[in-house]
Amino acid sequence: MRNFVQRFGALSLLLAFSFALVACGNKEAEQRKAFTTYLQTRVLDKPGIHVPKPTAEEKASFGDYAQHYAVITDFNEGMNQSVSQPMTQIMAKGGLRSIGDLVSRRDDIKSAKDGLAGLRTALDQQTAKADAAHAQLKQPDDLKQVYDKAYEKTVTAPSATFKEVFPALDAVFDSALAIGNYIEQNKSKIQISGSTVSVTDPVVQAEFNKMLQQLNGQSSAINAAQRKMQAMVRGS
Repeated sequence: MRNFVQRFGALSLLLAFSFALVACGNKEAEQRKAFTTYLQTRVLDKPGIHVPKPTAEEKASFGDYAQHYAVITDFNEGMNQSVSQPMTQIMAKGGLRSIGDLVSRRDDIKSAKDGLAGLRTALDQQTAKADAAHAQLKQPDDLKQVYDKAYEKTVTAPSATFKEVFPALDAVFDSALAIGNYIEQNKSKIQISGSTVSVTDPVVQAEFNKMLQQLNGQSSAINAAQRKMQAMVRGS
């Protein structure tokens, strides 16, 4: 009888442990479903790029999967602070309003160009950090399919599109600096008064026009990249 009681007690513990495992498994399934639904309805089904901040209740419903979402939110917050906001400042500093700016604001243009290198490094670091964290995630196949699409939309695509802007901006700043230097070198032959430019030497005129045409072409490339980025953000 004593042996039976001991065995029964052991069996009871085993059954209790089994029930605990089942309960835990159901909880994971519920958390996975809540997280998958959130990604689908709040991120993927919305036009453009949306990285909403879950409420405390929503976050709790994700369980450990909340850390998976943090990979996406951390990238977007880091990109905003280290790339998007500084980019706005660089564009303002390197913005040109007249031909005269090519000469009078050469230091600002040079500073803006130098700042691009830092932004490119910051973007590479943010992307590499997110990609490394993404690669470490362990997810069931049903969640992984949805998560990977959300990651592509909110991390991979924005990073790639941003990177397209850097070469175009770099080329514009290079051309602007070259034109500014050319004007300074030929200031006896190039007269600037407001928006009016007068060139007394035909050879200088031809070279000057060529440089301006190149700058205009590069500016068009930037505009095209910006339109692509805006369309991606809006989802249009």
